[in-house]
This record gives sequence, C-alpha cells and structure tokens, in this order.
Amino acid sequence: MNVILLESVENVGGIGDLVTVKPGFGRNYLLPQGKAALATPENIKQIEARRAELEKAAAEELAKAKARAKAIGGVELVIAANAGSEDKLFGSVGPIDIADAFEAIQIEVERSEIRMPDGPIHELGEFQIGVHLHADVDCEVTVRVVAAE
Repeated sequence: MNVILLESVENVGGIGDLVTVKPGFGRNYLLPQGKAALATPENIKQIEARRAELEKAAAEELAKAKARAKAIGGVELVIAANAGSEDKLFGSVGPIDIADAFEAIQIEVERSEIRMPDGPIHELGEFQIGVHLHADVDCEVTVRVVAAE
C-alpha cells in the first residue's frame, strides 16, 4: 500500500515521503491517526501544495517536545510499592504507575509515551525509564521503587 506521510513516523519516513507500507499498518494506524494519506495523484498534488504548512506544524511540535523533554529530564520519581522480605514486589510497577507518579508532580506524560523495554519492574531499586515524546525526542527519568510503609 502506497501512502504519503503527513508527519514524521518513526522507522517509516518524514513529512511528504511516499512510502510503501503493509496494508494493515496503513489502514489501521496511519490513515485513522491522520499520519498519512493514500498516494493518489490528487493527494500528491495537494500534499505538495501544503508541504510548507505541514513542515511548520511539525517544527512547532518538535519544539514543544524538546521543551517537555527539558522539563522532564532531571526528574526522579519515587514510587512506593508493597514488597516482600527479599525486595521482590507483590505485583509490579508498570507504565500506568509511572504516569500516575508524573501526574502527582504536575507533569503531563501519557502512558503510551513511557518506554519499558525490559517490561514492568518487579523489585525495589533505582531504574532508568525512557520517555518517548516525539519521533526525534527521547529522554530518561530515574524511577526509584521503595517499600511502602
């Protein structure tokens, strides 16, 4: 399926790129999210006419993401969790818990922006967690999991 990207998509391409993607990815993600348009001759002409406008919007979005990354950068989150005698948690600390901890300190982070490649945290300690704010902007925060009193 050929589509024209309306915004930068990680591992796919940048604004205005004509790319070939799998039909399911195009139909179920790119088109409904407004990240791409079908590559018809009319759409290609229309996108070329709007390219400057789209690039300006993308630059503004990137600037906002960089500002958010600066605000989030040095944050250390402390999450209290129930733990057993060997520092193992009863349950786990996942993206929802981390998003709630951000909300408690008045920083807005969506749970879908939190990256935990090793899965949820199952023990007490200090961990580095990635926050993916934009296709080009990532930052890390320290999450300290402590035993609940």
